[in-house]
Amino acid sequence: MNMLLDSLPVFMLIFCRITSFFVVAPVLSSKGVPNTFKIGMSFFLSVLVFLTYGVHQELPADLTYVLLIIREILIGLLLGFVAYLLFMVIQTAGAFMDIQIGFGIANVIDPMTGTSSPVLGNFKYMFAILLFLTMNGHHYLLDGIIRSYDWVPLSNDFFIKLYNGSISEFLVKTFGQSFVLAFQMSAPIVTALFLTDLGLGFLARTAPQFNVFVIGMPLKVIVGLAVLMLLVPTFSYIFGDLFNIMFESMQKLLGILGHRPT
Repeated sequence: MNMLLDSLPVFMLIFCRITSFFVVAPVLSSKGVPNTFKIGMSFFLSVLVFLTYGVHQELPADLTYVLLIIREILIGLLLGFVAYLLFMVIQTAGAFMDIQIGFGIANVIDPMTGTSSPVLGNFKYMFAILLFLTMNGHHYLLDGIIRSYDWVPLSNDFFIKLYNGSISEFLVKTFGQSFVLAFQMSAPIVTALFLTDLGLGFLARTAPQFNVFVIGMPLKVIVGLAVLMLLVPTFSYIFGDLFNIMFESMQKLLGILGHRPT
């Protein structure tokens, strides 16, 4: 019993980090995954991590334990948020496309996140989830949170890294990178529709009798869907590169929070 009581604080710290990761991690945090499954998976992963990394850990038995809990929750949230931020590049790119095509006036409720999302963003997001699960991306996420204890053990100096601004700088760069990736993913359709608008502008100047507003809306929808149809076969390569960037960003964050294991 004494051994169990001594091990419980270490186990709870591990459980806090893994559970907070499940709250925000892409796919794993969606509303389609039952909360019972999330808690159960977090518990069993915490048991495995405890048996691997936490058996001989010693923690202070005072109020500083509350700070340790906050620290572990923040680490788990940061890891999950970085993955979620880069996963949402797909939705952002879809929003850029919808604004150009005109689908932006018909946003739908995404059942996975419970929020309003663009039509093409939702379409590409479903493709991305299918490819993510096909590539065993959820296994890599679980492997990342487990191996985070090699990089950032329970005895880490997270608050010092947070104070010196290295984490904030990384998040700002990652946020900017996500927008750049979204622009790159939406560039073919946005460029094609920009050229369509340019052609309609020339048509309005050379043949004023044509009602450009009546012609333009269906023409932009046809052009946008035609370009999208041509781009669908490339989704596997595009999303594969995006997932690689996501896992590399998680590794960079772990390198900022701790040290590369030897």
